[in-house]
Amino acid sequence: MIEIDIPGGATLRLSHLVADYNGTLACDGRLIGGLAELIRRVSAVLKVHVVTADTFGQAAEQLEALPVTVTILPAGAQDEQKAQRVRELGADEAVSLGNGRNDVMMLGEARLGICIIESEGACSQALVAANVVCRSASEALGLLLNPKRLMATLRT
Repeated sequence: MIEIDIPGGATLRLSHLVADYNGTLACDGRLIGGLAELIRRVSAVLKVHVVTADTFGQAAEQLEALPVTVTILPAGAQDEQKAQRVRELGADEAVSLGNGRNDVMMLGEARLGICIIESEGACSQALVAANVVCRSASEALGLLLNPKRLMATLRT
């Protein structure tokens, strides 16, 4: 669990990380370099879940050596399926990472939504739905590993 007291705001108590795969943790279906070690470090404090449409069909293979739960979503209403997963885990204790249109509901549902802008870009609605926007997944995971960075970003 990560607990962060936001000055002038609420205390975040996070137990789960729910992440999109393609465009967020991966580019063209391949896990972005350097993320494996960061995911391992984050998994020491949060349960990590990857929920994906798996556009390139490589998520399970790319993540098999990591301490994550991978859910490949069937076609149709994937935005709602992602948001439902956050609710099942407990939205008040979840942080979500995403970049796409099918991540918008998940980003808004989680206690902390982080929009990632990697090389595949980000949907403008995802930017609006998120609490925080990061230039990369490594920066977003770094926020979770260094909570004072989140304090500085979210304080009033």
